[in-house]
Amino acid sequence: QVQLVESGGGLVQAGGSLRLSCVVSRRTVSISIYTLGWFRQAPGKEREFVAAITWNGNTANYPDSVKGRFTISRNSAKTTVFLQMNNLKPEDTAVYYCAVDPGIRLSSMPNDYDYWGQGTQVTVSS
Repeated sequence: QVQLVESGGGLVQAGGSLRLSCVVSRRTVSISIYTLGWFRQAPGKEREFVAAITWNGNTANYPDSVKGRFTISRNSAKTTVFLQMNNLKPEDTAVYYCAVDPGIRLSSMPNDYDYWGQGTQVTVSS
């Protein structure tokens, strides 16, 4: 019903920047109000919340670990969500996933999101 495809990952040195993209396609279900989120998961660790934005782009939520360095946004057509990552650190290394919650909770909990992409690898070297 909803497909998410991430891109933009890669290898970058500490202090560098990357911009992740996630194309959201809605097929049979019309979701008019939702939250778009980014999560990450490093090997051996739980999936971690990175950012979320409401469907209208008016409100965003970040954990302290990325606040001031990462920015989530979406295009005006509401078909793509972006994650601009600046001043990257080695501890940001992970597979990054975008997700959709058919609600406006701006939740940081993975279980609140119903739809997930396949992920894109981000590696930050020291």
